[in-house]
Formats: sequence, structure tokens, C-alpha cells
Amino acid sequence: ALIGAELAETASERYLLAHLAALRVAAAVLAARAHAASGARLRNAWQLVAEVAPEFAEWAGYFAAGQHKRQAVAAGAVALVAHREADDLLRDAQAFHDEVARRLAAGRRRGAREAG
Repeated sequence: ALIGAELAETASERYLLAHLAALRVAAAVLAARAHAASGARLRNAWQLVAEVAPEFAEWAGYFAAGQHKRQAVAAGAVALVAHREADDLLRDAQAFHDEVARRLAAGRRRGAREAG
């Protein structure tokens, strides 16, 4: 999704794909921390990320704040997003991805050292 966003020709497509990329990164966080989630109440991915991985709560709040705009753009309101905003979201989704990847890799290395 990040590569697709980078190659997107329109701001609205770049914005949607960058948001999708961020959601996929959030899914990776949730998969890594699924055992920590509790309760049966319905929550969105960003609420869960903030709960199970508080170190990513600021990212979760940032991406959650754009949820309504993402839904509007997905529904066809493409004029809501300027190129600069789409580029900024793509940059932020990439930064979120990179931070999660670093932390998950560090956690795996720590786990391997403790097991070995």
C-alpha cells in the first residue's frame, strides 16, 4: 500500500492508500500484541492499538483523527484532499511503519536472546 501510494497519480488515491498502509501497520501491531487485548466490546483498530501498544498511542490518535476524512474520500469526495496533505499522510504512514518495524524486530531479538 505504501508503494501504491507513492505511485498514485491523484491526491485522493495517495491519501487512501497511505491510510490503508497505516491500518495494515496497525494490524501488525495488533497481531504482535493480540494476547494483551481484553474485553468483548467493539472498538476500532486505532483504539485497540492505543490500548495494547501504548507506545503507539500518539500514532493511533493521529490516524484515527483522519478516519472520517478517509471515509469521505473513499465515498467519492476526492476534492477534500490536496496533494500536500496526501504526501504528508504518506510520509507519516511510512514513519509509523518504520517505527513499528524497528520495535517489533527489537522485541524479537530480545526474545531470542532470552530463549537462547
